[in-house]
Amino acid sequence: MNIKTCFTSVLLTALTLIQSANACTGITLKAKDNSIVVARTIEWGESEIDNQYVIVPRNHAQQSLLPDGTSDGLKFDSLYGFAGLAVVQPEFVVDGINEAGLSAGLFYFPNYGEYQKFDPEQKDKTIADLQLVSWILSNFSTVDQVKTAIKDIHIVQLDPRASTVHWRITDSSGKQVILEIINGQPVFYDSELGVLTNSPGYDWQINNLNNYVNIIPGTAGPVNLGNIVIKAFGAGSGMLGLPGDFTPPSRFVRAAFFQTYSIQQNTGYESAMEAFHILNNFDVPLGTEFPLGQYPVNMPSATQWTIATDMTNRMIYYHTMYNRVIRSIDLDKIDFANIPYQYYPLDETKAETIIPVEIKQ
Repeated sequence: MNIKTCFTSVLLTALTLIQSANACTGITLKAKDNSIVVARTIEWGESEIDNQYVIVPRNHAQQSLLPDGTSDGLKFDSLYGFAGLAVVQPEFVVDGINEAGLSAGLFYFPNYGEYQKFDPEQKDKTIADLQLVSWILSNFSTVDQVKTAIKDIHIVQLDPRASTVHWRITDSSGKQVILEIINGQPVFYDSELGVLTNSPGYDWQINNLNNYVNIIPGTAGPVNLGNIVIKAFGAGSGMLGLPGDFTPPSRFVRAAFFQTYSIQQNTGYESAMEAFHILNNFDVPLGTEFPLGQYPVNMPSATQWTIATDMTNRMIYYHTMYNRVIRSIDLDKIDFANIPYQYYPLDETKAETIIPVEIKQ
């Protein structure tokens, strides 16, 4: 086992300890100019993750790590350059977009789904779940290409103690699918709504929306109740009954309605900014995930970063729990044919950017 693989094993052990404290909420917006924006949060409550942004050039050689502690899994070179956000180490890109306009994101899926069993005889066709996003972004430009090619590989869990995951894949046409591994087989769901959280499975989450058929935008009532008239206390009463907790089903419902009833913006940029405002509603206060006084670390939020990707204009925007200033990566300014492979922390300084107001005397 080489040093890098050993280091990976240690980090994955840390990941398994915190699988109960993860969450992700994803939405999709379409602007009036037909720009497509995919956005999401990533939560991790028990420790601060080493969060990075990664730039991968064309023809960058990659190889999957494997559950047996080796790094001799599926080899692949990047046909397309891409940029994305990674956790723990740069190989583990969890959300990104390539130069062809294909986006992919990993979402945790604990206690659901079942991967294929690792077969050492098939290791040259085997890829770890945490590296599937990189494989997708390196090789494909459309959802249909991914659906075809994925039949020829084996997706396995890098560490069997860790959570399973599922994926959201979107191409430049706006077509989006959700990929889950069920009984060892890849299953794709058409994502016409554009929302994704975590467990249970995607089809259950969609069916669960029927429980909220009464939710409407605006103000409910007034209503005659016998000899009296009952009125709403204030605006927004049409949303009474919308679940407000942080469980995946409740976040899915909340995201579905907030996304659907948000005001359609004119451009991709404006839609990306709107996405941040919607996802502010899913910023998880750290103390809510643990019994009173038993939180393991004091950091600004369980929501470690939020990303909004304007797929049409090939722009990545993100902010973090340490700094709410939105930063951007413009793929059109990257020469993927010549730029070196690189990765950097999301935050140069872990502190909010505060600009004093100049008071005129």
